[in-house]
Amino acid sequence: MTVMLLNQTAEYALRAMAVVARAIDEPVSTVIIAENAAIPAPYLSKLLRRLVLGGLLVAKRGKGGGFRLARPPSEISFASILRAVNALPPTSRCAFGWSECDHDSPCALHETYEAARRGFLDWAERTHLDEVDSA
Repeated sequence: MTVMLLNQTAEYALRAMAVVARAIDEPVSTVIIAENAAIPAPYLSKLLRRLVLGGLLVAKRGKGGGFRLARPPSEISFASILRAVNALPPTSRCAFGWSECDHDSPCALHETYEAARRGFLDWAERTHLDEVDSA
């Protein structure tokens, strides 16, 4: 049994944003992001579009174009990144995958999983992109 708080989309989104954040004010091309974050280019394009629509990145086309952060890294939480790509841990997911597990009829791991999920969400809300290089 595998219980994950971060899926592949979440990992890729965090990696892509970290690459762009390290570039400071320089636009970063899709090719550079894909290489530095080890993300397949076709998947990355879809991911970057969602991050732009989520207000986290700004895209510039043409020569000298690429992606930049829409605001300072200290204002971009990991939770906002995960929200933009719809990758926050689900509230309705059972650790065992049981459809009948919920608050009223919990499985054996329900409370433990909920505590872990809440802890993760708290961490994601208070962790920002400016902390990536200092970690």
